[in-house]
Amino acid sequence: MKIAISTDSGNVCPHFGRAPEFTFVTIENNEVLEKIVLPNPGHSVGSIPQFVNNHGAKCMITGGMGHRAKDFFNQYGIDVIIGVTGKIDDVINKILDGTLEGGESICSPGGGKGYGVEKIHTEADDNNKHDHHHFHSD
Repeated sequence: MKIAISTDSGNVCPHFGRAPEFTFVTIENNEVLEKIVLPNPGHSVGSIPQFVNNHGAKCMITGGMGHRAKDFFNQYGIDVIIGVTGKIDDVINKILDGTLEGGESICSPGGGKGYGVEKIHTEADDNNKHDHHHFHSD
């Protein structure tokens, strides 16, 4: 299995699009066979998912990304794990021992709006401010 991690100075970068580099890790039989670090190819729409796919990674690990970006990765059949922080080597160790857990996207700016699902902020919220569904009982 090959995974990609958005990286910045040996740590997981909070936002994949602004990561200065990506670390590609090839894991087989619970061992790291290869670890290469490549510079960010540039943040045009869909360029990073294509770059990650071209390098054969099946999983993208990052601090956060928007829904559109996630959809691009999913179109290539690449799983996305967001909400990951810390040192790259620690993350790799967690992958090897099966304890890596994703969380909420760290780059999401929409804190404090209601509870539960309503708290999750997406790019669509910015584009469709009027498009919220409110149910009123008469």
